[in-house]
Amino acid sequence: MSDEITVRPLGVDDWEQYKAVRLNALEESPEAFVATYDEEKDYDEDLWRKRMQRSERLLAENGNGVVGVASVGTARPVEDEDNADGLVGELFGLWVTPAARGTGVATRLVRAGAEAAKGQGRRHLVYWVGSDNGRAVAFASGFGFRPTDYRRPMRVKADDSEEEIAMILPLGEDRAVPTLRV
Repeated sequence: MSDEITVRPLGVDDWEQYKAVRLNALEESPEAFVATYDEEKDYDEDLWRKRMQRSERLLAENGNGVVGVASVGTARPVEDEDNADGLVGELFGLWVTPAARGTGVATRLVRAGAEAAKGQGRRHLVYWVGSDNGRAVAFASGFGFRPTDYRRPMRVKADDSEEEIAMILPLGEDRAVPTLRV
């Protein structure tokens, strides 16, 4: 049994594995997601395959099996033409199994997400974090994400007064903060 963490991208044909880990995440941490287990459990194969094509899905594993997941897609700009070239990626759906939290899995997933975004030609990676979640803000900051002025109401099932903050990671020479849709 190895504790070495590996992260690999999932292909369209890996939809069943992604579905299993996604449903596990929704069931274990319902407060962390916009969707619910009950909403997604009966989605058909076609929908899961389309999801696999929309964004890159990254799976973290160790000797015990699957320990985390994250996704990288295109960030939504303020206006469609602002990111028409797709230069801003978004990291989302980051989840680590409770037993593997604090072991470096999230760091490995974020690093793999940044590499994937850079490989896709993205110049920035945005990650939305609860502004009251000091641990998440500190984690993202320690990784190199910088807070921006962009805020939006929490999209997850939470108190309506809570906000998310967009944190930006430059992936190259361009340090300017891109315009985002909130």
